[in-house]
Amino acid sequence: MQTSTTTTFSRTRKLTTLACLSAISYVMWAVGRIPVLSAGPLILRYDPKDIVIAFVGFMFGPLSAFAVSVVVSFVQMITLSTTGPIGFVMNVISTCTFVCTAAYIYRKRRTIKSAVIGLACGLLLMTATMMLWNYIITPIWMGVPRVAVVPLLLTLFLPFNLISGGLNATLTLLLYKPLTRALRGIGMIPERENELAATKKWSLGVFLVAGLVFISCVLVVMVFQDVI
Repeated sequence: MQTSTTTTFSRTRKLTTLACLSAISYVMWAVGRIPVLSAGPLILRYDPKDIVIAFVGFMFGPLSAFAVSVVVSFVQMITLSTTGPIGFVMNVISTCTFVCTAAYIYRKRRTIKSAVIGLACGLLLMTATMMLWNYIITPIWMGVPRVAVVPLLLTLFLPFNLISGGLNATLTLLLYKPLTRALRGIGMIPERENELAATKKWSLGVFLVAGLVFISCVLVVMVFQDVI
């Protein structure tokens, strides 16, 4: 009896792929952190790990993305991170609201249009969620009154989350197709003909817009860093 590519795809191979992508995500976090904004001792750094976890969500669904997010954030906490359990919780919340939202929407209909909508919704939800959690958690972590953090919500946390989320969303769109093609070529993920056809149809316009947004985010970061 014929079965779908999803059911015939080896569970062991899937776990191997998830492990590889988790390792890549961690390495990208470890070597790719870039300071974007700061206020006194508080330095907010962009890192690209959510791009890889977004790939996981698009390929295997939101639950797989959630699992990878927890694993990578935990490894961060016990290795190079200096923020401890608070950083672990904030990393999981930030990544999951962005990636799992995008993956859930994309899973309903595997087209580039759904990917764009999902990433946009994930970006907005992540930004709103992190505003709330920074209001709750940051005073505890910094050891300051909550009233001292309120001014930072709009001047520091809001632009940072929009910039970092914008970079991750656009890079996900720009790199997802080449990565999935490469992984399918070596048999690490199953083929989905409808997904490939939809991606070809929408690729040019989406890539141009994503590229423009990416360049804009980079320029904003350079302005904040007094590079230009």
